[in-house]
Amino acid sequence: MATSPASEGKAPRTPRGEKTLRRILDAARLEFGERGFAESSVSSITGRAEVALGTFYTYFDSKEALFAALVSDMSERVRVAVAPALDGATDALDGERRALAAYLGFVADHREVYRIIDEAEFVDPAGFRVHYETTATRIAARLAAGSASGDLAAIAPLDREVAAWAIMGMNVFLGLRFGVWGREDGEAVATSASRLLRDGLGA
Repeated sequence: MATSPASEGKAPRTPRGEKTLRRILDAARLEFGERGFAESSVSSITGRAEVALGTFYTYFDSKEALFAALVSDMSERVRVAVAPALDGATDALDGERRALAAYLGFVADHREVYRIIDEAEFVDPAGFRVHYETTATRIAARLAAGSASGDLAAIAPLDREVAAWAIMGMNVFLGLRFGVWGREDGEAVATSASRLLRDGLGA
């Protein structure tokens, strides 16, 4: 069961409450993404969300608690955006190509995710680590499934973890270059990266 992004013990109990929480999170995403954690305030976020200050404290204990919730929320939104792209993959590496293309599309529409995740290293280090560890774990699981199905060669556990973190690192920086800094076609970028995974760099 998914946990609420609100502070512990402050989860919304009604659909209206869920919508209000969503407005606060969306406003925080834009505010933190534009101004950074230090320059953002609870009042600027509630103003953007068009909710009362008291309403904010119905869901969160502090700006720090909101930021931590937002990191978790953004991580989950990346997962939700990528997961459907895996349907219909012809093999494990095609799945990685599709996942990267979906991620690039998400980043192009949510460029602020980079600033938020980068700041999380200092504002919410536990959430920062969880974000990357869970992402790498999902990639490693896909690689393990590819090995089991015969799409990929057998991969030892350490090699699988190294490959998962390497793929994730590649995706993160491709997202920065081609999603945040540039607008090149995501499918073309993903296809190029897929060739690298399939063929390597050897002659």
